[in-house]
Amino acid sequence: MPYCTQCGSRVSAADLYCAVCGARQAAAPRASEPLSGISPRSASLVCYIPLVGWIASIVVLASARFREDRNVRFHAFQGLYIFVAWLLVDWVLDPVLRIPGLRFKLGELLKLGLFAVWIFMMVKVSQDQTVKLPVVGELAEKSVSEQR
Repeated sequence: MPYCTQCGSRVSAADLYCAVCGARQAAAPRASEPLSGISPRSASLVCYIPLVGWIASIVVLASARFREDRNVRFHAFQGLYIFVAWLLVDWVLDPVLRIPGLRFKLGELLKLGLFAVWIFMMVKVSQDQTVKLPVVGELAEKSVSEQR
């Protein structure tokens, strides 16, 4: 239990003033931003982790820390849109493109390509290079510019 900074009597942690002497109490320590210790490059990098980077993308887009960083937000949107492309291939194209007799399904090749794009983007971001992918990069750029 905290004590008054002036007279030493007991005060509640939520009290702004002491009930005995009326002295203003020290403010309670504020919770720090969850992403305060992460660098912009690391935040951009985790957005491209295959199959789970979409979670990091949403966290980065929702955080106050990267609200003004256009580059990190671009990577978060682009990583999110790559995951959406993965879902479209997995849920829509893969069932439609099943052709009997083919050893490899076309959907599996598309998913392998998207996986390669994730790895490629992780390498480029780790080298501090920004690569705008053909379709999803344009969507990501548009999404970032619309938030201004």
